[in-house]
Amino acid sequence: MFTRLIRLCSTFLFASAVTASSLALAGNDGIVRVKSAYRIGEAIERLKKDIGDKGIKFFNEIDQSKLAADAGVKLRPSVLLIFGNPPLGTQFITANANAGLDWPVRLLVYENEKGEVWTAYTDFDWIARRHGIENRKDQFKMASSVITSITSSVKAK
Repeated sequence: MFTRLIRLCSTFLFASAVTASSLALAGNDGIVRVKSAYRIGEAIERLKKDIGDKGIKFFNEIDQSKLAADAGVKLRPSVLLIFGNPPLGTQFITANANAGLDWPVRLLVYENEKGEVWTAYTDFDWIARRHGIENRKDQFKMASSVITSITSSVKAK
Protein backbone atom coordinates (compact mmCIF):
# COMPACT_ATOMS: atom_id res chain seq x y z
CA MET A 1 0.00 0.00 0.00
CA PHE A 2 2.83 2.40 0.85
CA THR A 3 4.46 1.71 -2.54
CA ARG A 4 1.18 2.43 -4.29
CA LEU A 5 0.86 5.74 -2.42
CA ILE A 6 4.39 6.72 -3.43
CA ARG A 7 3.61 5.89 -7.08
CA LEU A 8 0.40 7.90 -6.90
CA CYS A 9 2.22 10.89 -5.40
CA SER A 10 4.99 10.60 -8.00
CA THR A 11 2.43 10.53 -10.79
CA PHE A 12 0.68 13.57 -9.35
CA LEU A 13 3.98 15.49 -9.03
CA PHE A 14 4.97 14.58 -12.58
CA ALA A 15 1.59 15.71 -13.93
CA SER A 16 1.87 18.95 -11.96
CA ALA A 17 5.36 19.59 -13.33
CA VAL A 18 4.19 18.99 -16.90
CA THR A 19 1.25 21.33 -16.40
CA ALA A 20 3.46 24.00 -14.86
CA SER A 21 5.99 23.76 -17.68
CA SER A 22 3.19 24.02 -20.25
CA LEU A 23 1.94 27.18 -18.58
CA ALA A 24 5.45 28.60 -18.68
CA LEU A 25 5.52 28.14 -22.45
CA ALA A 26 2.31 30.04 -23.05
CA GLY A 27 1.36 32.36 -20.25
CA ASN A 28 -2.02 33.90 -19.63
CA ASP A 29 -1.29 36.26 -22.51
CA GLY A 30 -1.24 33.32 -24.97
CA ILE A 31 2.29 34.11 -26.09
CA VAL A 32 4.92 31.39 -26.48
CA ARG A 33 8.50 32.63 -26.26
CA VAL A 34 11.52 30.65 -27.40
CA LYS A 35 15.06 31.86 -26.80
CA SER A 36 17.30 31.69 -29.87
CA ALA A 37 20.85 30.39 -29.95
CA TYR A 38 21.61 32.69 -32.89
CA ARG A 39 21.97 36.40 -33.57
CA ILE A 40 18.88 37.94 -35.12
CA GLY A 41 19.98 37.86 -38.78
CA GLU A 42 21.01 34.22 -38.66
CA ALA A 43 17.92 33.26 -36.67
CA ILE A 44 15.67 34.86 -39.30
CA GLU A 45 17.48 33.09 -42.15
CA ARG A 46 17.27 29.72 -40.36
CA LEU A 47 13.57 30.20 -39.63
CA LYS A 48 12.80 31.19 -43.23
CA LYS A 49 14.78 28.21 -44.53
CA ASP A 50 12.91 25.82 -42.23
CA ILE A 51 9.57 27.32 -43.28
CA GLY A 52 10.50 26.87 -46.95
CA ASP A 53 11.88 23.36 -46.41
CA LYS A 54 8.51 22.38 -44.92
CA GLY A 55 6.69 23.64 -48.03
CA ILE A 56 4.91 26.35 -46.04
CA LYS A 57 3.98 29.53 -47.89
CA PHE A 58 6.04 32.54 -46.78
CA PHE A 59 4.04 35.75 -47.11
CA ASN A 60 6.10 38.58 -45.74
CA GLU A 61 8.93 39.83 -43.55
CA ILE A 62 8.36 43.15 -41.80
CA ASP A 63 11.38 44.86 -40.26
CA GLN A 64 9.69 46.72 -37.43
CA SER A 65 12.91 48.37 -36.25
CA LYS A 66 13.44 49.84 -39.75
CA LEU A 67 9.86 51.13 -39.80
CA ALA A 68 10.47 52.70 -36.39
CA ALA A 69 13.76 54.27 -37.55
CA ASP A 70 12.01 55.71 -40.63
CA ALA A 71 9.54 57.33 -38.20
CA GLY A 72 12.35 58.69 -36.01
CA VAL A 73 11.80 56.14 -33.26
CA LYS A 74 14.58 53.98 -31.83
CA LEU A 75 13.61 50.30 -31.53
CA ARG A 76 15.78 47.28 -30.83
CA PRO A 77 15.91 44.78 -33.72
CA SER A 78 12.43 43.36 -34.27
CA VAL A 79 11.23 41.46 -37.35
CA LEU A 80 7.81 39.94 -37.95
CA LEU A 81 7.64 36.85 -40.19
CA ILE A 82 4.26 36.00 -41.69
CA PHE A 83 3.63 32.55 -43.16
CA GLY A 84 1.12 29.75 -43.28
CA ASN A 85 -0.35 26.69 -44.90
CA PRO A 86 -3.65 27.82 -46.50
CA PRO A 87 -5.24 24.32 -46.55
CA LEU A 88 -4.67 24.13 -42.78
CA GLY A 89 -5.07 27.75 -41.70
CA THR A 90 -8.25 28.49 -43.59
CA GLN A 91 -9.94 25.69 -41.64
CA PHE A 92 -9.71 27.91 -38.56
CA ILE A 93 -11.35 30.76 -40.46
CA THR A 94 -14.16 28.51 -41.72
CA ALA A 95 -14.85 27.59 -38.09
CA ASN A 96 -14.98 31.27 -37.05
CA ALA A 97 -14.35 34.18 -39.42
CA ASN A 98 -12.73 36.16 -36.58
CA ALA A 99 -9.89 33.61 -36.54
CA GLY A 100 -8.65 35.53 -39.59
CA LEU A 101 -7.25 37.99 -37.05
CA ASP A 102 -4.75 35.29 -36.04
CA TRP A 103 -4.11 33.78 -39.43
CA PRO A 104 -1.70 33.57 -41.20
CA VAL A 105 0.87 32.73 -38.56
CA ARG A 106 2.94 35.58 -37.19
CA LEU A 107 6.34 34.84 -35.70
CA LEU A 108 8.14 37.73 -34.04
CA VAL A 109 11.94 37.63 -33.87
CA TYR A 110 13.38 40.30 -31.62
CA GLU A 111 16.36 41.29 -29.55
CA ASN A 112 15.77 42.24 -25.92
CA GLU A 113 17.61 44.81 -23.82
CA LYS A 114 20.25 42.18 -22.88
CA GLY A 115 21.03 41.46 -26.54
CA GLU A 116 19.30 38.07 -26.38
CA VAL A 117 17.29 37.00 -29.42
CA TRP A 118 13.83 35.56 -28.90
CA THR A 119 11.00 34.28 -31.05
CA ALA A 120 7.41 34.78 -29.99
CA TYR A 121 4.10 33.57 -31.38
CA THR A 122 0.51 33.14 -30.30
CA ASP A 123 -0.25 29.73 -28.81
CA PHE A 124 -2.71 27.82 -30.98
CA ASP A 125 -4.68 26.46 -28.02
CA TRP A 126 -5.10 30.04 -26.87
CA ILE A 127 -6.30 31.03 -30.38
CA ALA A 128 -8.83 28.18 -30.33
CA ARG A 129 -10.18 29.33 -26.95
CA ARG A 130 -10.15 32.98 -28.03
CA HIS A 131 -12.40 32.21 -30.99
CA GLY A 132 -14.41 29.43 -29.35
CA ILE A 133 -13.29 26.89 -31.95
CA GLU A 134 -13.84 23.40 -30.61
CA ASN A 135 -14.28 21.40 -33.81
CA ARG A 136 -10.73 21.72 -35.19
CA LYS A 137 -8.66 20.10 -32.41
CA ASP A 138 -6.55 17.99 -34.80
CA GLN A 139 -5.80 21.02 -36.98
CA PHE A 140 -4.77 23.14 -33.99
CA LYS A 141 -2.59 20.28 -32.75
CA MET A 142 -0.93 20.07 -36.17
CA ALA A 143 -0.35 23.84 -36.29
CA SER A 144 1.18 23.73 -32.78
CA SER A 145 3.46 20.89 -33.81
CA VAL A 146 4.63 22.77 -36.91
CA ILE A 147 5.40 26.06 -35.14
CA THR A 148 7.23 24.17 -32.39
CA SER A 149 9.32 22.45 -35.05
CA ILE A 150 10.05 25.74 -36.82
CA THR A 151 11.17 27.54 -33.65
CA SER A 152 13.28 24.53 -32.62
CA SER A 153 15.50 25.34 -35.63
CA VAL A 154 16.88 28.30 -33.64
CA LYS A 155 16.15 27.25 -30.04
CA ALA A 156 18.90 27.73 -27.49
CA LYS A 157 19.89 24.50 -25.76
